[in-house]
Formats: sequence, structure tokens, C-alpha cells
Amino acid sequence: MQCQVLTGDLRKPTAASRRQKLPTWPGSGCAGIATTKRPIGGYLAMNVQKQRRASSGGSGGSRFPADPQKTFDKQTVFWAPEVLPTVLALRAANCVTPEKYQLDFANLPGSELRRAPDGWHAIVPLGGAKHRLWLSKLPTGGSAVVLDLPLDASFELRLQAARRFWLALEHRPLGTPPLALPALKRRRLILALRALDGWQEGNSYRQIAQGLFGSHRIADRGWKTDDLRSRTIRLVKLGRRLLRLRCRAFLQKGRRRNDSS
Repeated sequence: MQCQVLTGDLRKPTAASRRQKLPTWPGSGCAGIATTKRPIGGYLAMNVQKQRRASSGGSGGSRFPADPQKTFDKQTVFWAPEVLPTVLALRAANCVTPEKYQLDFANLPGSELRRAPDGWHAIVPLGGAKHRLWLSKLPTGGSAVVLDLPLDASFELRLQAARRFWLALEHRPLGTPPLALPALKRRRLILALRALDGWQEGNSYRQIAQGLFGSHRIADRGWKTDDLRSRTIRLVKLGRRLLRLRCRAFLQKGRRRNDSS
């Protein structure tokens, strides 16, 4: 596997810019990709049309073909590289490479492969982790691949994801995922989103605190000076901030500096 750093005018029309024309679910940034485990064009088109007809008109604008028999948390979601930086853009290389770097994407054990208007999207389990890949064309079995790394604001994240993919091919420990969050920060973000839900439903700060921390922790008196009241207010503010900035932008920003709000 080789890596190539892209330089020059990144504003010129590229495959990435063309992929932005894909239908998306507003607010999610996910590209609408067909859900079939077999890369067969006729079955793919029929499956997409069938699932689109089955989708509800009140689904919030979702254009994802989805299996109505599965809950949302069981659906496989494929992300476009320009939306999620850890999705690696690969292409076939005309060079000789050791066998361990030769990949047959159509036959990798446990992998998921989808065809979309912009190319092929794959989720490949290697080294105990799932690696998200995008390919404009599907290489033939056993081909060497080149990995493109655009020089942009997400270069560091892409580089870390590329290194983890290479370590998996080398059968070496992968280390921490690029977008991994500490347990305490992850819990704080979960509480903030739950607090935001309660606030949007019109609940008072006291009611929100009871839902988050339990009624037994809320004092009958002195609520206005209770530390849990201040904590609940901060969580609601953080939740509203997440809503304004969108979770993706906030999480990427959090990697550049510590958030003390």
C-alpha cells in the first residue's frame, strides 16, 4: 500500500466535489448508499426502489435506502470521505507490492461492500477494528492500492486512520482510534444531549436534573443554590451549543483544544 499527499488547487472539480451531489439526509451528512451485500447492479437498483417506496413520508427527510425490518441502531451507515475524515480514499496502483498488501475487497471476510453513484464504499474489519474505505473503482482481486491524503484541515485525522489501516495489514497493534473520546467526556456529551431533549420538551431545570441524576439527589430545599442545578444549566447550554455547531464540527474542534464549558 502506498500513500500519496495531494497538493495544488484543491478547489478544482474532483471526485470529492462530485460526490457532494449525492442525495443526503439533512443534518447527517451521510451519502445515500444502497444496502445490498452483493455488488450486483440489477438487484441493487431494484432493492433501492423497493426500500424507498417502503419509507415513510414523515421520516424527517431521510433518503437512505434502509431495511424496514431493522431498527435504526442496527443499520449499517456508510459515510462519504468529505464528511467523515477517517474514511480513506483508495485506488488501484500499477506497481508490485508484497502479498500482505494486496486486497480483494469483494471477498474480504466479514467486510461490507456497497455500490453508489460515486463509487464503492467498504467497511473492512482488520486487526480488531473496522476501517471505512472509499474507492472510485473496484480494483481487481489482489491489486496493490494507493491511499490519497488531501492537505486540508482534516489531514491529521486521515493520516492517523491511514496509519491504523497500515498497522492492521502489518498485524501490529493499532492503538487508539483517531476520533476516540475519553469516557468522562463521552458521558458528559451524552448527558448534554439528554438535557437538551428535556429542555426542548419544556421541562424545568429541576425536572431535567431529576431525569438525569435521580429524584433522590435533588434536595427539597435550597434548589437555587444546589450544585446539581448549576451542572444541569451547563449541560443544557452545552447541548444547545452542540445543536448549533453540529456534533461533527464540535468533536473535531475538541481535538484541537480542551473544552471547559
